[in-house]
Amino acid sequence: MNRAACLLLRATGFGLVLVLAGSASVRADDVPPGFQPLFNGKDLSGWHGWAIHAKGASPSDLAKLSAADRDKKVAEWTADAQKHWSVQNGDLVNDGHGAYLATDKEYGDIELLIDYKTVAKADSGIYLRATPQVQIWDTTKEGGKWDRHADKGSGGLFNNSKGAEGQLPLVHADKPFGEWNRFRIVQVGERTSVWLNGKLVVDHARMENFWNRKLPLAAKGAILLQTHGGEIRWKNIFVREIPAAEANALLAKKTGDDFKTVFDGQSFAGWDGPVANYQIENGAILCKPGKGGTIFTKEQYQDFQARLEYRLPAGGNNGLAIRYPGTGDSAYVGMCELQILDDTAEKYKKLDTRQFNGSAYGMAASHRGYLRPVGEWNFMLVTVQGSTIQVELNGTRILDTDLAQAKDFMAKSPHPGKDRTAGHFGFCGHGDAVSFRNIALRKLAQK
Repeated sequence: MNRAACLLLRATGFGLVLVLAGSASVRADDVPPGFQPLFNGKDLSGWHGWAIHAKGASPSDLAKLSAADRDKKVAEWTADAQKHWSVQNGDLVNDGHGAYLATDKEYGDIELLIDYKTVAKADSGIYLRATPQVQIWDTTKEGGKWDRHADKGSGGLFNNSKGAEGQLPLVHADKPFGEWNRFRIVQVGERTSVWLNGKLVVDHARMENFWNRKLPLAAKGAILLQTHGGEIRWKNIFVREIPAAEANALLAKKTGDDFKTVFDGQSFAGWDGPVANYQIENGAILCKPGKGGTIFTKEQYQDFQARLEYRLPAGGNNGLAIRYPGTGDSAYVGMCELQILDDTAEKYKKLDTRQFNGSAYGMAASHRGYLRPVGEWNFMLVTVQGSTIQVELNGTRILDTDLAQAKDFMAKSPHPGKDRTAGHFGFCGHGDAVSFRNIALRKLAQK
């Protein structure tokens, strides 16, 4: 079908969606197992327009609008998209101009497959969670963008900070013009890996939040196809949402294999403190009903990483004891207590921000919104180096703080232990059945 084909506009919850009749649809046997097609090969069902660089079009700006105003704006963008997007012989084609295309559905952890073919001097990309972008270049010298490292190839997270991991691809993997290229993209939290034509070009790098670099990448967002000055064709667009168990296993694997297990899943061997207040169920540690206190490893640690999974019941409350001396309230006498909390519970909505999940209790607030639903296992990686602590939850960095700089304490309560340089690792039970499993630590060389 050519671009003079009949154009229709179909009403959706996002406004109007372009429909082009007459092209072949995606056959069931073309869809890889476990995936869903994002493009059916015949129309733009499931997509809408997004002029994402227009004034007031950032995700945060849109979120501030009323539903009616947002729908109106999206309808205008979709009407613009219908001037520049078409379906030709089962390919999704853009002429290099107009609004981008965005999925109606928002996605979190995904595996995305997508083929593209472009022309000389074109420039495009794929937005993940409505954030730029997995870059697509003309990588030849004639393309005129070697000053922006186009010679390194496509597939990098171009909008990461200059020099940041993943910003430039590891290898040049582009095919010559006229040939189809294939991306495979895996994103768990901020952690993003990209394969181009079967070659790894981005390896588990953190994708930065282009819209506000002080914040982590959004937990969910639309997938966008960019238009930027030259024709580009897309086909075979498939997505698979990654379940929590698979995501946790992937994150654990990427941390490396030199962690030492500190809980055998069957006994409290190697642990001290009020272990009688805890129980072991299905390979996990949890408090007995109404019991608690801080249990801790007999071994002490200076600089280290801790890797573990935890599962919260509704309203559950616990914590990680960091550099704990072995006695006293770990939140104050240890370096800190890293809060483990179902902060989605109504009863916690008025807490100090330094009490929410992942925070250094009473001293430094974490970013919220990255917990898995109650009852699912979360993956946490904690890095303690000198006076600094980083917390990565389900692949997203939610805390990055230097406690040596902490001066303003919640309720003006001093934290005499915050400058400790060594201590035990443990759990700060508060009577709730918060479960911990797959607990392993790795000592780090001191800087």
